Amino acid sequence: MFTGIVEELGEVTAVENLGDASRFRLRGPVVTEGAQHGDSIAVNGVCLTVVDHEGDEFTADVMAETLKRSSLGVLTVGSRVNLERPTAVGARLGGHIVQGHVDGTGQVLARTPSENWEIVKISLPADLARYVVEKGSVTVDGISLTVVEAGPDFFTVSLIPTTLDLTTLGHKQPGDPVNLEVDVIAKYVERLLAAGQGAGK
Repeated sequence: MFTGIVEELGEVTAVENLGDASRFRLRGPVVTEGAQHGDSIAVNGVCLTVVDHEGDEFTADVMAETLKRSSLGVLTVGSRVNLERPTAVGARLGGHIVQGHVDGTGQVLARTPSENWEIVKISLPADLARYVVEKGSVTVDGISLTVVEAGPDFFTVSLIPTTLDLTTLGHKQPGDPVNLEVDVIAKYVERLLAAGQGAGK
């Protein structure tokens, strides 16, 4: 489990095409400290497994399904990525519960700068819109954010300078894809309510 609090802005240093998968090598001095084979690291919100680790770099295999359903498929050498290790049991939950299971992708639609923050508008797939509510939580490229406005096919978030400086959202431009993970609690509630209604018939 992750919290959506990005630990560092890493970099893709190599991409190897494996046919039905890709192997990424990524640099991240913070997240590789003490890393072991089989550990999990979230890369732009996608939970990946460490295959190998050397120095401040690690490799991870990404299957075709993940490449298709997330924005990892557009990463190239030099791409910056948000990195986070799983939260430790008993640690503070600084963001919200993030599984590292991407529900879909959106696109940055617009950026509106202000003196001390920036509003970013992001497209929202129709099948995810019901899980995104104003003042609720959403994960964008692995970043735990609070929804400012929730529309039928978009939402907005307000980014403080720290988020702009230390995550990929400081560099994303209109048209760029982002990974989205909605609040897992909302999905469970929906499933439970649907089951209850079915049982009452």
